[in-house]
Amino acid sequence: MIDWLRRTPLDPHDSRLGPAEEHPGFADTAYRRRRDEVAAAAEGHPVGAPSPSVEYTDAEHATWRTVHAALVDAQQRRACQEVLRARDMAPIPADRVPQHEEVSDHLEALTGFRFTLAGGIVPNKRFLGAMADGYFHAVQYVRHQAMPLYTPEPDVLHDVFGHGTHLSDPWFADLYRTVGRAAARVESHDALDLISRLYWFTLEYGVAWENGSPKAYGAALLSSYGELGYFPRASIRPFDIPDMLRLPYQVAGYQAVLYAVDPLPRLADLLHGFLDDFDDDTRARLGLPALSERGFMARPDHPLPG
Repeated sequence: MIDWLRRTPLDPHDSRLGPAEEHPGFADTAYRRRRDEVAAAAEGHPVGAPSPSVEYTDAEHATWRTVHAALVDAQQRRACQEVLRARDMAPIPADRVPQHEEVSDHLEALTGFRFTLAGGIVPNKRFLGAMADGYFHAVQYVRHQAMPLYTPEPDVLHDVFGHGTHLSDPWFADLYRTVGRAAARVESHDALDLISRLYWFTLEYGVAWENGSPKAYGAALLSSYGELGYFPRASIRPFDIPDMLRLPYQVAGYQAVLYAVDPLPRLADLLHGFLDDFDDDTRARLGLPALSERGFMARPDHPLPG
């Protein structure tokens, strides 16, 4: 997800996007050096190996505090109650950027999950498949301090705060493992693409009906101040797996179409029902077009929205 918007935060009436290349996260050469320095540790890093510690700057800690406070406030209004309960149990500090390993130690005690190091985009097979073994790929760099509520790429706030909230709760953690087991047993790009789309429209961008209103549960919504303000104005469709598997997802800007489950606990039965028997022939059995026949998809590998 690209969440850089030239507008007042949480203003749903102006959805203009500025050129991503002009965002300081791309244009500031000093920031890019720092971002690349932190990300370089992921080169050749084995899944499951401990993440190195990062000596975060005072400015990076301040950015974390600013975004964390804004998200907590927005989530209170726009997130599912189940998510808010998970967030209150999550071992995520509000006052500083945490290290992967300190959060992972707590997550492992709660659900068996740990963070494993990523430097950016991760291929679907590795990213999704690692969830079967309780590993979630996460980056360590912090978004640009000049625009703390807008980021053109994922950062540690999305991965550790957004997904860390999910991975603190056994119910959500089971869904991640369900996705991971399906990805681990398939090989074709088409099969992995279908799983990635389902993951995208649920654990990243999922919403649920709660007391007559759409509420966010997906981590990409939970970790984006702008998305939390905008998503009720998106086209919210009934939960329909074949429909979402036919729809290319929107990486740049706000998600135009979302799928709402009613109520949220039903999601477990729906995902297990589809993924527990998923294999390389599922696409053909469902009569879905092949990846090459569906046209352009923004990124064939997991885009790690932030």
